[in-house]
Amino acid sequence: MIRPLLRATLLMLLPFTAAGAFAEPGPMPPPPASASGEPYELVRALQAVQDGIANGDSAAHGSHSALIRQIGEKFLAADPGVWSNSQNGQAAVIYLLSGGAPQIIRKLPRDKLNVDGRLFDGALAYVEGRQDEARELLKDVKPRTVPSGLGGQLALVQGALFARAEASLAIERLDDARLLLPGTLVEEAALRREILLVGQAEDFDKFEFLTLAYIRHYHNSVYAGDFWQRFATGLTQSSLALDERRFARITTLLEQIDRASRLKLYLVIARTAMVRGGLAVTRLAGERALTLSADASAERERAHLFRGVSRALADEYDGGLAELKALDRSKLPERDIPFLNATVQLALDVRKPFAGGSAAAADKSPVTPARLDLASSNATLARAQKQLGELELLTRDRRP
Repeated sequence: MIRPLLRATLLMLLPFTAAGAFAEPGPMPPPPASASGEPYELVRALQAVQDGIANGDSAAHGSHSALIRQIGEKFLAADPGVWSNSQNGQAAVIYLLSGGAPQIIRKLPRDKLNVDGRLFDGALAYVEGRQDEARELLKDVKPRTVPSGLGGQLALVQGALFARAEASLAIERLDDARLLLPGTLVEEAALRREILLVGQAEDFDKFEFLTLAYIRHYHNSVYAGDFWQRFATGLTQSSLALDERRFARITTLLEQIDRASRLKLYLVIARTAMVRGGLAVTRLAGERALTLSADASAERERAHLFRGVSRALADEYDGGLAELKALDRSKLPERDIPFLNATVQLALDVRKPFAGGSAAAADKSPVTPARLDLASSNATLARAQKQLGELELLTRDRRP
């Protein structure tokens, strides 16, 4: 579906590109009558190719950079008068926010460009890395007050600009981006960015909604790996996974990703829950990890560690302690060994008998139990907490 659009776009770019180099075998159809090569038409075709990327079209992804460069050449060669058309002025901003080179846009006749100065200058500041200036220029521009094609791009940029300082505003703008440009790469990128912010805000219902929306529409996206990285970070660096009442819903979400990544996530969830005292979730996640791990693997030993801890410190003392003692310590990460030692010692201290036999105790006043020295355990917990968030699911690339 995308390739015919790409083919038409390349024809519009003649003679600035060798269209034959990108053509599929066989004669090319003539360009549509409306393909006059106006800047806004070129940008529409570029957006169609980008939407193909969101749907997993590897050919569209491969040609994307060359297409952007060629459209930039066409912009520079255009008659200066075309920029008085507001559609073309807006297209210049959309092109810039879609990966176009700022040096190309700076060469356009600024006095001819029919576009809101705040949008133009704010977009340039954003792509050139002048974030504070971009925030100041764009903060009061409402995405729904401009045409949807530009409004969706603007909302996506605002979501990125305000993610750290004003997360609630960023989430609102990313919602706008999704609503203004559904079914596009803009919506796909908004979902990827918003999932992390919603996770940090501890809004599980929306976190679940965004995940299911991504699965439903963009599971084949070229950038799906980045979404799952953000999903994992949002899930494990918050309290979203620590409520045992929602664990079944989390399990349903995790079923959508590959087995190896799912195993890593369950291990991270189990460790996070263990450090934060959520023994029920520690056990649930540990048991899931056991079903996914290979026999005699390091992952299997870690799953036993987490399940054993949850059992020993809850209602299965003997079985849990036996599970911990049976671990092959050589297969555990070094950072887990002190935690294992402290947990075993704590479990043993809980069952340590008081001095004196039961007969002697009958003739004496009740003895106040000795206080447990938890200093070493607390220190280990503190060290472990600093090590949370170590999630290495997938390599993060630079994304649009």
